[in-house]
This record gives sequence, C-alpha cells and structure tokens, in this order.
Amino acid sequence: GTIAITGLGIPGIGGLAGFYSKDAIIESAFAAASSGHSPIGLFAFFVGILAAGLTAYYSWRLVFMTFHNKPVWKDAHHDDHAHAHDDHASHAQIETHSEPAPEDHSAHDDHAHDDHGHHGPLKPHESPWIMLVPLLALSVGAVFAGLVFAPYFIGHHEGEFWKAAIFSGPHNHVLHDAHSVPTWVKWSPLVMTLIGTFAAFWLYVLKEGMARRMADRGGTVHAFLYNKWYVDELYDFIFVKGAKALGDFFWKIGDVKVIDGGGPNGIAWLSRKFAGGLARFQSGYVYFYAFVMLIGLCLFLAFAISAWGA
Repeated sequence: GTIAITGLGIPGIGGLAGFYSKDAIIESAFAAASSGHSPIGLFAFFVGILAAGLTAYYSWRLVFMTFHNKPVWKDAHHDDHAHAHDDHASHAQIETHSEPAPEDHSAHDDHAHDDHGHHGPLKPHESPWIMLVPLLALSVGAVFAGLVFAPYFIGHHEGEFWKAAIFSGPHNHVLHDAHSVPTWVKWSPLVMTLIGTFAAFWLYVLKEGMARRMADRGGTVHAFLYNKWYVDELYDFIFVKGAKALGDFFWKIGDVKVIDGGGPNGIAWLSRKFAGGLARFQSGYVYFYAFVMLIGLCLFLAFAISAWGA
C-alpha cells in the first residue's frame, strides 16, 4: 500500500502533497517567463514537465517490477538448488573414481543444512512494524499534507505564513500570476505523468522483458542513460580533478617555489653560496695571504693619493 501511495504521490497526482508543490513550481516558472521576470523561466517550465514524466515513469516502474512481473526470486531459488545438485553430482562422480572412503552421513547432513542456512529463505515477506510505522506516517502526510497546508504555503495566507523567511520584490507577482496561467500549462504536468506511467506499464507489464532486451543491445543512448548522463565523470573532471590540479599548482609553485624558495630555503641557499665564495679565499698558504695584503695596500695607497692628493 505504501509503495502504491508512493507511485501516486511522487509524480504529483492531483490532491496529493506532491501535486501542490510540483504544479506550483511548474506554473510559477511559466508565469515568470510570460511576465518577463525570468528569461530562463520557459526553460525551467519544460524541464519541470519533463521531470514530471520521468518521475512517473521510474515510480511506476518500481511498482510494476515489484508486484506485476514474474517473480524473480523463484528463479534464483531454483538456480541455487540446481547448483547444489550439480555439486552433489560432481562429488559423487569423484568418489566413484577414487578409493572407497568411509561414509560420514553426519558431515553430509551438516553440509546440506549449512548450504541451505547460508542462502536462507528467498520468499518475500512483509516488513516489520519498526519499518511500517514510519512508512505509514509518511503515507498519511503524502495524502493529506497538501490539502491541509497548501493555503499557507502557496495560497491566500502565504504572506502571513512565510513573513520575512522568503523575500519577494514589490514588483514580483510570480506566485499570484501562477494562478492565471493558460489551461494547457496547468494540464501539462498531468499529461506528462500519464505518459510516463503508460510508458512504464507498456515496457514492464504489456511487453515484459523488452526493457531488458533493449538494455542488452546497448548502444549510445543506453550507455548515456546507464552512466547517469556521465554526470559523475563530468563532476570528477571539473571539480575533483580541477581542485586537485589547482591544489597541486599552489603546492608546487606557490608553496614550494615561491614561498619556500624565496623565503627560508632561498635565504639558506644564498647564504651557502656566499659562504662558499668566501671560503675560496681561505687557501691556507701564507704567500697567498701576503699577496692579498699587498693588493689591499696598493688599493689603499691609490685611493689615498687620488683623494688626499687632490
């Protein structure tokens, strides 16, 4: 029951909570475009009704695959038994070609029980109350929350309810204009919801197995949808690898070369080079020191004559 309510509530069937929130957004987007408040409002409108159709499709796909298809768990249970029988048969063939060994029925029985205990029962069963109670509470909200709170969220009392929580400019009347959009705009989400629901019914009930065959054939469209529009790869390329490249740049160029190179490491390198140059004058030979002193004396005399002689 809760899954059926999900199939009705998430696509936003009229009267349920999803209807008020979804239709208000779609109609406001169209109103924003038609009144000139938002140049991308028309794009948001078409994306919204497309999302309504896709939401109905995957919601009812869940319902149809869960309750209206051939039970897959029976085939899985049959395959497990067949695998177990094949294992027993292979063991029997090995034993016929080997030396007879004393039978150990207890070990065989233990192996069989362990095998069945490992797989466990595959028959579906109802969820415990600890899971059902929250689902029932959410279902009640999905059915009645829109009827109760819609006047406060998007109705005549919206100003008193939201107050300063949402700012709306004095010339922005999008929420008010949303009530007077054309009739086809109001009906478009429901039409897309019906199209998405029928597409799921056709693929997973009337033509059961067609979706699997289409997926097995692959193709560009299937690869594009299977990889979630390559959003993860695009996100990884732009943000993850981009952030890593930016971090590497600031680390290797900014930190290592500029800050460390021009700061403590650069000063240490310059001091070492300067000290190495001065160390060349420390040869340890007396005649070299005498020669340096002679050169210094000559320079001093030349400076004294040029300065004092003038």
